[in-house]
Amino acid sequence: MSTDSKYRKLFEPGQIGKLKIKNRLVRSAAGTDYLDENFFSKSELQLPFYKALARGGAGLIILGGAVIEHPLGSVTPTNVRFDDDKFIPGFKEITDIVHKYDCPIFLQLHHSGAWRGVYNMITGESIQPVSSSGQSREELRAVGMDFGLPLRELTIPEIKNMVKLFVDAAVRGRKAGFDGIELNVATCHLGNSFLSRAWNRRQDEYGASTLENRTRFVVEILQETRRQLGNDVPVGVLINGGEFGIKDGLTPAESQDIARVMEKAGADFIHVRGYGYGDYWDLHVPDSIFFPDPPSPLAYPLDGSHYGAGISAPLAAEIKKAVSIPVIAVGRLDIQLGEEMLEQGKADFIAMQRRLIADPELPNKTAQGRPEDIAPCTACFGCFAQMQHGKPVRCRINAAIGGSRDYVIDKATQPKRVLVVGAGPTGMEAARVAALRGHRVTLFEKEGKLGGLMPLASIMKKPALEDLESIVTYFKTQLKKLGVDVRLGTEFKPSHIDELKPDVIILAVGGVPAIPDIPGIQNIKVTGMPGLHAMMKRYLKFISPNLIRPLSRIWMPIGKEIVILGGRIQGLELAEFLTRSGRKVTIMDESETLDDERWSSMQNMRLMNWFKTKGVTTMTGVKYNSITDASVNITTKEGQTQAIRADTIIPVVPLLPNKELLDEVQGKAKEIYSIGDCSEPGIIMDAVAAGYDVARRI
Repeated sequence: MSTDSKYRKLFEPGQIGKLKIKNRLVRSAAGTDYLDENFFSKSELQLPFYKALARGGAGLIILGGAVIEHPLGSVTPTNVRFDDDKFIPGFKEITDIVHKYDCPIFLQLHHSGAWRGVYNMITGESIQPVSSSGQSREELRAVGMDFGLPLRELTIPEIKNMVKLFVDAAVRGRKAGFDGIELNVATCHLGNSFLSRAWNRRQDEYGASTLENRTRFVVEILQETRRQLGNDVPVGVLINGGEFGIKDGLTPAESQDIARVMEKAGADFIHVRGYGYGDYWDLHVPDSIFFPDPPSPLAYPLDGSHYGAGISAPLAAEIKKAVSIPVIAVGRLDIQLGEEMLEQGKADFIAMQRRLIADPELPNKTAQGRPEDIAPCTACFGCFAQMQHGKPVRCRINAAIGGSRDYVIDKATQPKRVLVVGAGPTGMEAARVAALRGHRVTLFEKEGKLGGLMPLASIMKKPALEDLESIVTYFKTQLKKLGVDVRLGTEFKPSHIDELKPDVIILAVGGVPAIPDIPGIQNIKVTGMPGLHAMMKRYLKFISPNLIRPLSRIWMPIGKEIVILGGRIQGLELAEFLTRSGRKVTIMDESETLDDERWSSMQNMRLMNWFKTKGVTTMTGVKYNSITDASVNITTKEGQTQAIRADTIIPVVPLLPNKELLDEVQGKAKEIYSIGDCSEPGIIMDAVAAGYDVARRI
């Protein structure tokens, strides 16, 4: 494969221990939840996923995070388990398929420690989490880690047994064909609870009084793993390069000292991430701390110049100064930032996670000089939310993820004439995949640009955090390259069927707005989402979404006091946008929560906290009684009647299926599909999946 000279360093061969690696791009460890109810690997989902990653050109894959003890060591009921030999065969299938593509694969091992409390919350169990030291619920609450039970301190015999469990799991990993082992002693997992003074209050040989003592637990695991596996198998550690938002958290200087100890103990590599609490919660998913707003000022030496991308790069750079073994950097890095880090000697390998979920072919496309063909990860947290809610990983832009088919889109046995109506995410993906399969595709869109409602939705979002315009740009590029006949500004009419004589008609025309059954809903003060969209569309003809957002703080044709009827993603994002635009906002819902499970718990929590600081009124469990010229009249969940003053009232309700055009085209083609919001309204992830699925069937 020829390599784009712009990214020369990314595609230089590297070495970890005695293992040679073809390039410097690493897929970092994360769960997929592709497991059955007995924790066995679901081969029909796992194998296509890891095959795609390996075939896509990654230099190294790390599978994780496998727990060494269950249930005490698990974070969720769907954690990968490596505490028993019975799990070896399923993962041997994965390593075998990865090795076919000249790609090594490591196994990441961890014990959740304090994070076990999350498992309790999900399952209703009450197994007490363990840590290096005991902590009360009050102490845990202060750092956002109170999951219902205090922490129990491990005894020394239990520590010795934990070492054995780690080593036994590493030996299993080798039997399963893994080429190396990564010990995850980062985040607030059990290993880090010994390394960090914030967690370790012990007074014995495993206490934090000296560097030797606080590293003893990890060193014992590392050295015994090395003894059991020999010197030919790479063994390394994932550590926190710093802890933020917590008293006595690891400083970058302390992490340097720990890295030196690990190198001396025989580690072949150091993988570096940042972690935090409070305002820095989930720093290892770095863009999360910028939603809705980042901590100010941002703690030194974190780099906030790219809204989360590369935020932990300075931490990896500090570790690189301290050791001579390879350093892996991670944290929303992209190919440009990765190349710069390598060029500047700040890391030896660049790890990615979500960008490789969005497009496993990212390494190959980069090497071939085709970055415009890389499907963009827009940091929507959809994959993260899926796992948090115990569901298999899916992706907004890559609908193949989580499926049982090979991710390579095959050619159809019989090319067909395909007519697609509607150029939102559903229609664009259907057109793209149908064209890839060799079909002749015509795409109709009545508006003058691609994207459907996405340009409007991008107004509501911070483009630096969630760049929906990059999705539209990606599809525009792909449709052009594939020769799709795109007819913008052309409303589809059944007469077009006579012109094109399609074999297949795909309707992706979006849903229709529902009208809430509230007395007074037709009041002039009520502006439905379609009306808001129509207003914004007028401006989008002349101004980009990125410019409309700041201009809305100066002028927008709605009132100053806004009541939003309905939560979930659409209502919450609208409330954030209007608050930033200087409006006084009240958001209410008939349900008991405003949260949306399609968001991660982290997003919901951060936004609710932000609402409090900005004076947004939130109300749940309400009953809508009526709407008048001055207010929304409700009954609260406590049974009190209230009149909520409003200049503008915006109902945010789910769309309804749009069947009108389907009735008009029935019987006029051999195959007719109604998909996306016009069939089953959802979010962008659902829309893209609908287009992908139908196009792979025709």
